[in-house]
Amino acid sequence: MTLRRAFLLAPLALLGLTALILHLMGRIPICECGTVELWYGDPSGPGNSQHLSDWYSFSHLIHGFIFFALLWPLRRRLSMIQRLTLALVVECAWEIIENTDWIINRYRDSTVSLDYHGDSILNSMSDCLFMVAGFLIAARLPAWATIALALALEVWAGVEIRDNLTLNILMLLWPLQAVRDWQAGV
Repeated sequence: MTLRRAFLLAPLALLGLTALILHLMGRIPICECGTVELWYGDPSGPGNSQHLSDWYSFSHLIHGFIFFALLWPLRRRLSMIQRLTLALVVECAWEIIENTDWIINRYRDSTVSLDYHGDSILNSMSDCLFMVAGFLIAARLPAWATIALALALEVWAGVEIRDNLTLNILMLLWPLQAVRDWQAGV
C-alpha cells in the first residue's frame, strides 16, 4: 500500500476506531427512540445529540474552520489529507472525551443541559463529518468568509437556542451563573 493510499484510508480508519471505542464505552448506536432523523431541533429534547444533526452540529463545523486555520502553517510540509487527518484525530479524541462520565457530568453541573446523557455513536460520527465539512469549506473559502460564516453561525445559534461553541467552551472551563441564568431564560 502506498503512503498516499494509507493517508486516504486513515480518516475512515479513525472514524471506525472511534465508533468502536464509543461502543466499548457503552454509547448507544442510535437514539433510543429507534429512529434516525436528519435534523433534531430541540436542544433540550431527549433526541438532542442522538440524531444526524442538531444545533450543535454547527459547533463541529466551526471546529473544522479552527483546525484548518491552526494547521495552515504546516501546508508546505503536510498535504491537505495529512492535515485533515490530524484534525480528525483531535475531533475523534474530543468525541471520546466528550462522552466520558466526567464531561457528561460537567455539562450537567455547569450548564443548563441537566438531561444531557452523551451522544449516540451515530451523532458522534456525524459530528466528526461536520468537522471534516468545516475543514473542507475553510480550504475553499477566503479566510474572511470563513470567519464571517463562523461568526454568523455563532450568533444564529446564540439567538435561537442561547448556546453556541463559545458559550459551550466558557461554561465547561469557567461556568458563570449569569450565563447559566440567561441560557435558562431567567
